[in-house]
Amino acid sequence: MPSFMSVRMQNFLHSGESELSKMTADTQTRGRFERPLSVAKSRRVDDGTVPVSALPVSVHRFESGGIKLALDVNSGSIFSIDDLVWDILDYGESFGWDKVISGLAGKYSDIDLQEGLSEVNQLIEDERMYSSFKEPITSHGEPVIKAICLFASGICNLNCRYCFLFEDIPKSQQSTLLDTNIGKKALDFLVSKSGKRTNLEVDFFGGEPLLNLGTVKEVVSYGRLLEKQSGKKFKFTITTNGLLLDDDAIAFINSEFENVVVSIDGRPEVHDKMRKLPDHSGSYDRILENTRKLVKSRGDRSYYIRGTFTRHNLDFDEDAIHLSECGFRHISLEPVVLVKNTDYNLREEDLPAIFDSYERLARKCSAQKSNGHDFNFFHFQVDLEQGPCVAKRVTGCGAGNEYVAITPEGDIYPCHQFVGDLSFLMGNVTLGTFDSSMQERFGENSILAKEDCKKCWARFYCGGGCPANAYHFNGDIAKPYGLGCAIEKKRLEYALMLNTTAINA
Repeated sequence: MPSFMSVRMQNFLHSGESELSKMTADTQTRGRFERPLSVAKSRRVDDGTVPVSALPVSVHRFESGGIKLALDVNSGSIFSIDDLVWDILDYGESFGWDKVISGLAGKYSDIDLQEGLSEVNQLIEDERMYSSFKEPITSHGEPVIKAICLFASGICNLNCRYCFLFEDIPKSQQSTLLDTNIGKKALDFLVSKSGKRTNLEVDFFGGEPLLNLGTVKEVVSYGRLLEKQSGKKFKFTITTNGLLLDDDAIAFINSEFENVVVSIDGRPEVHDKMRKLPDHSGSYDRILENTRKLVKSRGDRSYYIRGTFTRHNLDFDEDAIHLSECGFRHISLEPVVLVKNTDYNLREEDLPAIFDSYERLARKCSAQKSNGHDFNFFHFQVDLEQGPCVAKRVTGCGAGNEYVAITPEGDIYPCHQFVGDLSFLMGNVTLGTFDSSMQERFGENSILAKEDCKKCWARFYCGGGCPANAYHFNGDIAKPYGLGCAIEKKRLEYALMLNTTAINA
């Protein structure tokens, strides 16, 4: 735990982003801070400039894990602070010395007040706190597509209760397998829309993509040939439920796939309640055995165990711990997102229990890390020194703009969660059609276009949230899903706490 004895504030961030102030601090001597480096000039385009005034100046104070922290929103610089600085920040950016001293007299000594005010004032003058951008945020030229979600199958061998796929896709398309020629055209489309970008990403999705493994192999083989012809580099990934992870599938995945995501919800009773086989029996035992075999064979190569938590397991921290005890190190548990009212969809009244679960999980992650048995919980991974560039932070996931989903019929949608909604059909790879105006619409749907997001302290970490969730709940891709925002902000606080304590360890 950080010590507050030698300094009022400790700056944990050394920002690696060229478009943000790069922050450093001497954490040993009270009141001595280096000045920030100059802000690099952002690239400009004729129609992509966004004024600095679009992003307000703010500091977010919060307490997590018994530690008081302050995040300077625009720079991303985070400080551990003592009670005095916490109280000073309560007065906001334009604090007056006399007002603060008068308001806090009796609680702190005059010497401490003068000292704390001097340090906060110096940080403001040096633009490490309540900082603003020196340059407009700009786009990076013409929009390019760098990633696709390629549906290898419209068929699944599970019958998961919360599956969005079979609710949103018309019945006529639910038995479709990707044809090899359409898969090849999908890669051609990606190359044609990728501009000068070299590294491209393709995630085989479904349904269950391993039901169509032969076609997946042929499409990947075509991609390797296309790399030589185009100078591009494909990073292939696959998302699977794990039921068909036999020796052949595992060998192919390990030879060709940059990453693999396997869906397991956690404890056996939790998983089997929601992820059932067609005969309504549980799938946990088979999936666990196959996934352990896959993970063991991958060595140091990337993988993620991806689960979903619902109203039935608001104690999902126990599921994360269970998965770690099964030998999995890379774990993600996502909140279920459903518009319709069910017995398992999340509601606002569930937030306290959800927050408690994140808190317990953060404590367990911290304890396991100190014992040398840590696991990576996806939503607690925050890179305080590097991380995405500002433009990426502003635009978020890139759905509909940098990333699209392609169905087995070759239809193009902004992302997998829009598939089946014809109002968001962007084109078809076999017909050679593409709606660039819809791509532009999604490209403009950044935090700079959302009033709530512009004022939110978490804006540079979530990028404005999920546009599909916004549309499904609010009918507008620019109106964020409030329950998701609340969850994102709380787990982000725990992530920042865990990362600052790790730096200070």
